[in-house]
Amino acid sequence: MLNDALRQIKVAFLVLILFTIMTGLIYPLVVTGFAQLFFPWQANGSLIEQNDKIIGSALIGQSFDSPDYFWGRPSATSPYPYNAEASSGSNMGPSNPSFLETVKERALAIKKSDLENHLLIPVDFVTASGSGLDPEISPLAAYYQVPRIAKAHRISEEAIRELIQNQIKNRTFILLGEPRVNVLQLNIALNNLRSSNGRKTT
Repeated sequence: MLNDALRQIKVAFLVLILFTIMTGLIYPLVVTGFAQLFFPWQANGSLIEQNDKIIGSALIGQSFDSPDYFWGRPSATSPYPYNAEASSGSNMGPSNPSFLETVKERALAIKKSDLENHLLIPVDFVTASGSGLDPEISPLAAYYQVPRIAKAHRISEEAIRELIQNQIKNRTFILLGEPRVNVLQLNIALNNLRSSNGRKTT
């Protein structure tokens, strides 16, 4: 009996060691090596560089509040928007009075930023994502901002719309997700457009 128990313990211990090596060492190394070989940009955080300096990630939004830049979705993270260490949503449903009041306040602030814009405000422009880190907005939310951006930079609305069109990402594999625009990459393209028009970037 004792010998059988010791033999079973030995087998269990050897299996534990084997699977620890396989799943804790070999598998992570293989996956990491594969990712670095075939998808290095994604594996390293999808970092965006400009002038040899990392300015953000394509996966995590940034807070833009200047009227001459495109704005992203609201963020419910604390203590500041787009805090990657505190990814979270508001956890409020559409029937929650506090949520409705927050949406109204956001819509009012957007209206005040461009009083001449009478278009309907896209829903993703006044609601936060579940993660609070969404780096993208819908094309409608980007197009909604065209009059404000064009006026701020004295660039034609047609040029701004073309800029947005060139930044739209289509559905993944034609089926997954919705068309969207990365706000950081769109603002970088806006800076490049301003530079090409002889205007100083900030």
